[in-house]
Amino acid sequence: MSRVAIIGAGLAGSLLSIYLAKRGIEVDVFEARGDMRLESVAGGRSINLALSDRGIAALREVGMDEYMLAEAVPMYGRMIHSPRGETKLLPYSGRKGEYINSISRGGLNIALMNEAEKCEGVRFHFHKRCIDLDCSSGTVKFSDGDTVEADTVIATDGAGSAVRQAMERQVPGFKSSTVFLKHGYKELHIPPADDGGFLLEKNALHVWPRHQFMMIALPNWDGSFTCTLFLACDGRNTSASECAPRSDRQTGTLPTGRVSASDAAFDHLMDKRSVEEFFEREFPDAVSLMPTLVDDFFGNPTGELGTVKCWPWNIGGKVLLLGDAAHAMVPFYGQGMNCAFEDVRVLASLLDEQLSNQPMSARGLIGWQEVFEKYRELRKPNTDAIADMAEDNFYEMRDRVADPVFQRKRQLETRLEQTYPDYFSKYSMVTFREDMPYAAAQQKGNAQDEFLMRFCRDLDDIELVNLEEVHRKITSLHTLV
Repeated sequence: MSRVAIIGAGLAGSLLSIYLAKRGIEVDVFEARGDMRLESVAGGRSINLALSDRGIAALREVGMDEYMLAEAVPMYGRMIHSPRGETKLLPYSGRKGEYINSISRGGLNIALMNEAEKCEGVRFHFHKRCIDLDCSSGTVKFSDGDTVEADTVIATDGAGSAVRQAMERQVPGFKSSTVFLKHGYKELHIPPADDGGFLLEKNALHVWPRHQFMMIALPNWDGSFTCTLFLACDGRNTSASECAPRSDRQTGTLPTGRVSASDAAFDHLMDKRSVEEFFEREFPDAVSLMPTLVDDFFGNPTGELGTVKCWPWNIGGKVLLLGDAAHAMVPFYGQGMNCAFEDVRVLASLLDEQLSNQPMSARGLIGWQEVFEKYRELRKPNTDAIADMAEDNFYEMRDRVADPVFQRKRQLETRLEQTYPDYFSKYSMVTFREDMPYAAAQQKGNAQDEFLMRFCRDLDDIELVNLEEVHRKITSLHTLV
């Protein structure tokens, strides 16, 4: 029987352990942190998760889709908030039953660990921080001095993966890049109403687009909203770790007073007055709902936003990078978790393919190298595609959703989806078509987006559009890509 060491007990690692155990593979999962089911988890870094069809498909294969969706809040579109407090809902799809789900990262992680521990052969090991990997032998080294060897090691230890860093140091020709946005993020909070209800529209992802920055809010099951402010660190290309508010550690006189929209940056919001004035001006309909705004702003960390790409993802059959360890992305398409879950699903399908084709004499013996090489060839073009789309969607959410031309385009797309079952916007291809590879969604989606934006620039009334003609032109576009 094969034995696998998974480095990282986050969402991808916990789900992967279930998939492997169901295929008769023994799994040891090593996690740097303590058991989140028993210990408090540091706040301020959750960025609520948007569970959509690709992630749901993976959960369905292990019988956890209905259970997790029962704990989620459906979101049917983006609710756009203007600086004057006006709102407009841009639906995600014109088809019934297509929506995304706001779900607790911690709640999902706990549910996956609990399910994994029901499986025979799965063992979790906490407070086991991986600090290095001997790439020639596949031996994992931990901060407490322990070492572990397994038939294979699968690293799901996130964007800062220690396993990937070991490969960078030891594997000739290994290529890796991490590109940070000059924006960081800060988690904030809108509590539930006194009666436990929602103070904003419950079934929407709320967006306050302000061109150089934005805030979003996702609903929680308890009536609260998890808000995230995305803002430049300062006027330079510094990382988020360099721009946390310094009001509690800087000596001397702090800059105070009004911060203009063009100057808005974390480094310029250094005291209570500047934070309150900034939020009252830019987010007037939200600030009155945020009684702990100042405490949250200075108490929660400033997170970084970056894209990780690397190659190759494996060392023979000894080591594989999966999820964020191989391809971390910014969160603006809501696909980080969904993509990692699809990674797990694809890897499991390749395992099934190999095991089903084995002669009886080799039953149960896994050729990990063959599986890993097929896996990386299938996934690399698609993870590159969604990483690029995620970064582009930042600028769409921050800038374009407030553009009247873009809003007309979304209205037209909604009508097309209501009328033609075979029409999918780029967003729908990515979010609701788990049968369509990300790379195909990018190629087709970019072509039709370019056409529709041109079409809508000179358009005054969506109701007067000849939908059949537009649909025909888009169909012809798809034959060219």
